[in-house]
Amino acid sequence: MGSSQSKPAEVLDVVDAPWSVATAPSTSTETADQRLSPQLSPSTGQDNSSRKRKLNMETEAESSDRVVRRRGPGDESLEDSSTDEGESEGALERKRLKKLYPPWKMNVFPTPQPPKLKSWIDTFKNWNSGERLMALDSLIDSCEPVQVRHMMEIIEPQFQRDFISLLPKELALHVLSFLEPADLLRAAQTCRYWRLLSEDNLLWREKCKASGIDSPWTVPVARRDFSSSQLISAIISSIGGSSTSALDNPRFSPSSASTSFSTISQPTPSPWKAAFLRQHSIEMNWRKKPIRPPKVLKGHDDHVITCLQFSDSRILSGSDDNTLRVWSATTGKCLRVLVGHIGGVWSSQMHGSTVISGSTDRTLKVWNAETGQCLHTLYGHTSTVRCMHLHGKKVVSGSRDATLRVWNIETGVCLHVLVGHLAAVRCVQYDGKLVVSGAYDYMVKVWNPEREECLHTLQGHTNRVYSLQFDGKHVVSGSLDTSIRVWDVRNGTLKHTLIGHQSLTSGMELRNRILVSGNADSTVKVWDIVSGRCLQTLSGRVFKRN
Repeated sequence: MGSSQSKPAEVLDVVDAPWSVATAPSTSTETADQRLSPQLSPSTGQDNSSRKRKLNMETEAESSDRVVRRRGPGDESLEDSSTDEGESEGALERKRLKKLYPPWKMNVFPTPQPPKLKSWIDTFKNWNSGERLMALDSLIDSCEPVQVRHMMEIIEPQFQRDFISLLPKELALHVLSFLEPADLLRAAQTCRYWRLLSEDNLLWREKCKASGIDSPWTVPVARRDFSSSQLISAIISSIGGSSTSALDNPRFSPSSASTSFSTISQPTPSPWKAAFLRQHSIEMNWRKKPIRPPKVLKGHDDHVITCLQFSDSRILSGSDDNTLRVWSATTGKCLRVLVGHIGGVWSSQMHGSTVISGSTDRTLKVWNAETGQCLHTLYGHTSTVRCMHLHGKKVVSGSRDATLRVWNIETGVCLHVLVGHLAAVRCVQYDGKLVVSGAYDYMVKVWNPEREECLHTLQGHTNRVYSLQFDGKHVVSGSLDTSIRVWDVRNGTLKHTLIGHQSLTSGMELRNRILVSGNADSTVKVWDIVSGRCLQTLSGRVFKRN
């Protein structure tokens, strides 16, 4: 019984022998034969001489390997005949055994623990960092290649872990927050879990605020290409660096502790990330995209174009030839001619396929831009409809009859009439709650349209008011007196007077705190309405007149 119980342990010891050749003690042929007999001799009975020959070949090959490994760089006398047929067969046998029992299976067949190993480990733990490094250096110098290779197989995976996936989500996001936007986009291409993390809305909100972007952006369904891999790759390249995925790196090996792909749902698109991508795409288009030659849209002949609107990929023009034309901004072709007014068209608005126009014939018309059909004709003003502003299903019109009217464009009904100006109303703004109007009486008025009540009259201009901007908090008015004034809509007080233009400010655009004004003095100025400072002055013609 004692003999039969000892054999399995001896067999396991020899099975491990191919990976510990240099350190295994040499044994006699007879003993080795006895130890190998349970593993290599089938029950059908293999002859002892065959077993001994195979063992001798393996032992000679191992001895040859040890001689070659220990030979110095000039020891030609130690060159062994490694091409001998017997040694080649022994090497093949060792490879076969190694395939049957790869290193990761070594724990299944444990080698008996060397004596004093625990004592050596305890001593190692008691050393300081410098002493440990010195001991490791000496240990590695004492190892043979097969042992160094074994150490590499254990150590290398420790440096190839997907450490992000091993961390709790909060810590992983904290680590990613230190990346620049381009690096964060590149990290999203690594694996699904990293992509899920990189879509975190709060993470991108901080990136946007650092870039001066104050509000998120929801990508319209028709423009979801903003989140496409082509755009992200282009942005990564433009910010700097390659967009190559980390999965292309042969040293990258996600840890087995990573979150399972099957448990990861598709990440919810981040509005803040979309805002960053959109803003960067716009900036790159302005700075680097080649300027295409201008298209000349011909159709109104020699008549004056009195108003112009843009909506998506279409352009709307109104003229004193009594017509409006809808153009393709892409091809420059006229898509539709809207005919129906009996006087010149002096104001217009467009949203989607809906067009509203105002004319010297004192009417407004509501059109379907797709079909060219006039849906409603709105009667009420007693003079030219000089300005209008569309918000949702309502449009507010201003006329030379000094009144403003609020209309429902779906029914064609006039909902409210605002009376108070002393001269022609030249410009109007409407945000769905308040109406702001500027007139030739030098005044700006703030209205509650539901109560048909004037809340504030803003006085200060010394000439006609030609242009307005309104963001719900600030009213900005441009006048023939060359000044631009910034007002607080809540109490009607003047905050800043912007001085710098030399003539009529006929057009303005307000975005957050930045105002851009166009003036008849051939300049465009960029202002900060909070500080009242002029940031930039742009002058000169962009295109030469043909």
